[in-house]
Parts: sequence; structure tokens; C-alpha cells
Amino acid sequence: MLEDHLTAPIPEKLRALFVFIEKVNRASTEIAPPDVELAKAAGWSDEALYDAITVCALFNFYNVWIDATGVHDMPAGGYEMTGHRLSENGYVMSSPRREEK
Repeated sequence: MLEDHLTAPIPEKLRALFVFIEKVNRASTEIAPPDVELAKAAGWSDEALYDAITVCALFNFYNVWIDATGVHDMPAGGYEMTGHRLSENGYVMSSPRREEK
């Protein structure tokens, strides 16, 4: 998958999303209705494509911000810990319990 999403053994629906996202990342100003229609024909909804675009845009922003501000990378253990937390809880953090009065 990391070497070539076009030939990787993944479902065609997922491949279509990666093709769309690649264009979002490399040539966002060239996204046109046919690009959207190809992704939708593979089974992706408007909402899913909107979410994918948003995630790509945010990660591009974060990467530029981190590079420009000199923020240092986390140690490998930090990524591992974060991965476990995300796989168990997703991106939603539980709110702290409030003491009842």
C-alpha cells in the first residue's frame, strides 16, 4: 500500500478514495466534477468525500505549521501510546466527571 496504492491488494472502493485524495493533496485546484463522480461511483458519499478533503487539509496545515515553527517530533513511544488510545477510544476524549453537589 505504501509503495503503490494503484497496485496494492485493497478493495476498489478504497483505491478510488486514495486516487481522489492523491489529487486533493497534489492538485487541489484541479479537482473537478468528474473526480467527484468517480469516487461516488465507487461508493463514497458527498459527506465522506467532504470529510476526506477536510482531514487532508487539516493534516497539510498541521505539517506546514510544525515545519515552520520548529516543533519537534514525538518519540516513537509517544506515537505508539497515541495509536493505542485512538484504537480504543477514537478521537473523542471523554469529558472529566463532575462532582455532584
